[in-house]
Amino acid sequence: MGQKRALVVDDSKSARVILSRMLEKYDIEVDMAESAEQAIEYLRHDRPDAIFMDHLMPGMDGLQAVQAIKSNPQTAMIPIMMYTSQEGELYVGQARALGAMGVLPKQVRPVDVSKVLYELHLLPDRRDMNEPALVPVEIGTGGGIEAGIDLGDPGGQKAVAPGTPPATSPATQDWGRRIEAAVKQQSVDLRRFVVASLDSLAARLESDLRNAVVGSGPVPAPAPMLDAATPPRRTAWPWLFGAAAVCLLAGLSTLLWMSTRDDLSKAHAELAELKAADAELKATSDGLADSLKDLSAAVAATAAGAPGSAQGSGGPGAVAGLPRSEPVPYGELPFDRSRLEVLRDVLTKLEAQNFRGVLKVTSLPGMFCLAGNASDGFAPAPSSLQVGKCDLVGNPFEESLSGQQRQSIAFANLVAGVRQRTSGAITVAVENASSPRAATPYPARSDTLTAGEWNRAAAANNRVEYAAESAP
Repeated sequence: MGQKRALVVDDSKSARVILSRMLEKYDIEVDMAESAEQAIEYLRHDRPDAIFMDHLMPGMDGLQAVQAIKSNPQTAMIPIMMYTSQEGELYVGQARALGAMGVLPKQVRPVDVSKVLYELHLLPDRRDMNEPALVPVEIGTGGGIEAGIDLGDPGGQKAVAPGTPPATSPATQDWGRRIEAAVKQQSVDLRRFVVASLDSLAARLESDLRNAVVGSGPVPAPAPMLDAATPPRRTAWPWLFGAAAVCLLAGLSTLLWMSTRDDLSKAHAELAELKAADAELKATSDGLADSLKDLSAAVAATAAGAPGSAQGSGGPGAVAGLPRSEPVPYGELPFDRSRLEVLRDVLTKLEAQNFRGVLKVTSLPGMFCLAGNASDGFAPAPSSLQVGKCDLVGNPFEESLSGQQRQSIAFANLVAGVRQRTSGAITVAVENASSPRAATPYPARSDTLTAGEWNRAAAANNRVEYAAESAP
């Protein structure tokens, strides 16, 4: 069987390299593309045996690329496997409806890779041998007289003449070669699977051991081996002194480690307080700056005799009820759930008014009073807790999301479809505010201020804003 070839399409170089190394362990030649457009250009002159396609990429996304490849008769028969961090039955169903065979997660294990390779027919399937592998053969007695039984003789009365060597049919020889080839192929596949599994296990064990060594201090040197011919010492005093020294050093090391740990914990706590104070000060400063801008805009609009929306009372923004703000509960994706329905309603109204321009959808984070830690996660603190006792004042969930992770698949599909549906008349610009802007002022800090009062303002400021700008 000739060497198979696969195409890996991903805008992340590290993701391409990781999957390529896994595939190369199975003797698969790998070509790579960093965008869907580059992959389609590649398919004009090359035909891989399978394609691994990422979903979220600049320009054309993975699902659009799958639809384009399957609509081309020359590339429609190439199997495609989505290689993405997207999950859920809805996404898998959508990918399969467009022609993909399934979804391979980016947190992939060697077992998952071998299973997918069998599904894509990049590895030989040992279950294709449907004919029986065993055939009846004639057996000799081993005592110098060869005897056989004719399968066509029900009574077994026809004996092979003495001294006649057992006959070997061509079918028997052919099946022997087939069995030998199948066993060799199975051994090769099993060896590849074991090597990939051992590599993964060795990497994980090495990482765990390295973390354990770093956390527990330097590794003690092994004791020297004593020669069997060396006579034992007659006195135990050196050993007692050595044991006492070791115990003393262990005690001193323990005390030093405990003192260092306490100092480090205090430093972490002080650093967290400083970060929270800095974030609060920055939020207050940005809120004051935004309030000053709004006040200046209102004064300018009053002086010009055009109060209200920048588009006028009869503009498309006023018909759609814009600008508009929708709160986002802590821990939810900004561009999902009720914000999706609001976007659909705003777009419907803008299309009814024949609006032409850009609809800006902006995510703004609120600064919450949180309890927890970085390892176990944070959650809004109890309402009765004093703000000064919060473990963190900020929004780590918002900070942990990348631009693509902030919106659900349904939200992204709605944004991508409106431009095509309106022939470019309406475009949606999804943005994330670089700094928080407080629409509702946070209460002044005091010894009696509770987390509930603070988080009410944070919940109002954790929001998504919709604003329309008409084309000139």
